[in-house]
Amino acid sequence: MDFHFSPQEEAFRQEIQSWLATNMPPSYAADAFEERSAEDRFDIHLAWQKQLHAGNWVGIHWPKAYGGRGATILEQVIYAEEMGRVHAPGIANALGVMLVGPTLIHWGSEEQKQRFIPKILSAEEIWCQGYSEPGSGSDLASLQTRAVKDGDFFVINGQKVWTSYAHRADWCILLTRTDPTAPKHQGITYLLVNMRTPGITVRPLVQVTGDAEFNEVFFEDVRVPKANILGELNRGWQVAVTTLMFERANIGMGFQLEPVMRQLIGLSKRVPHYNGTVAWEDESVRQRLVQLLIEVQALKYNGYRNLTRQLHGSPPGPEGSLAKLAGSELNVRIAQLAMELLGPYSQLALGSPYALDSGKWSRRALSSRLMTIAGGTSEIQRGIIGDRVLGMPKG
Repeated sequence: MDFHFSPQEEAFRQEIQSWLATNMPPSYAADAFEERSAEDRFDIHLAWQKQLHAGNWVGIHWPKAYGGRGATILEQVIYAEEMGRVHAPGIANALGVMLVGPTLIHWGSEEQKQRFIPKILSAEEIWCQGYSEPGSGSDLASLQTRAVKDGDFFVINGQKVWTSYAHRADWCILLTRTDPTAPKHQGITYLLVNMRTPGITVRPLVQVTGDAEFNEVFFEDVRVPKANILGELNRGWQVAVTTLMFERANIGMGFQLEPVMRQLIGLSKRVPHYNGTVAWEDESVRQRLVQLLIEVQALKYNGYRNLTRQLHGSPPGPEGSLAKLAGSELNVRIAQLAMELLGPYSQLALGSPYALDSGKWSRRALSSRLMTIAGGTSEIQRGIIGDRVLGMPKG
């Protein structure tokens, strides 16, 4: 890959820098943003996505025919760099843009693409992901939510769990078992489900941070049209794996951790150290910070390989598990170092008047384990890497 930017790419950078300077409210990048509740942050992300969409800055890697910019690899790199530089917030419909849209483009009928894709980009319709179940988390293919044919509909009964923002979602990508006699990786059908359908109940799950971004979702005699199948009947596992590959390819991108590392280095220059100086003056602290920076850069460059696959028209491959595993584990180590640097200040909760940086580091530490579970646990990723990347024999 050639990382020298052409005049056209530099013009693209200038375009996005100019747009951000005019359109991004300074409060979005402020530390106070992290002090808000999950619901407030969601509303800010929603407003931000609508602004981005108005400027045609959502899903820039998507084909132009579906509302994207058909961005090249380096244009995507530039976009991520500039968003990270200003520490821009995320978008509300992240699952829709990151997972659902690309899966629809790959597997959907033209009618489905025209119906759903424009409203994913504009955030008119928010999406959630109905995969995990009680007892079917790491072993996703053992799912038991049933969809039984009834004329032109399926009747769905079952339960999903850890469903992010289901309480704010309009639609759900739902894995169901349509042939209980088939082997567990077969007989699964991938459905697009309207969350306003009668029989759906959403119950929030409160996290250790106090937020309730995750939910349990119950389906009781929920009727879904057969036209809402994505892919083919009983062959939904292939579609589900495509979604997972997009998820893992995006979760691990190092761009997200670069601004966090800049903040952590800044913190090290302010926190008191045992010898009467600040932590940054300690050589061992600087070595640990540099090691984390090296890993962030390695993660970022590995992520470019997944972008290359997608731009060549293929879904991400199993190497996405490398990015997901490395990125989620690295995020935990960054949070751990922050807690060590803070020492006794690490015990102060978010919003405490005595906490450094308003206590945002303690909140990050509490939530850092999240990404080692979401999108497939670290143990699952290691299994995929050993099996499909390294070709190791199954033990």
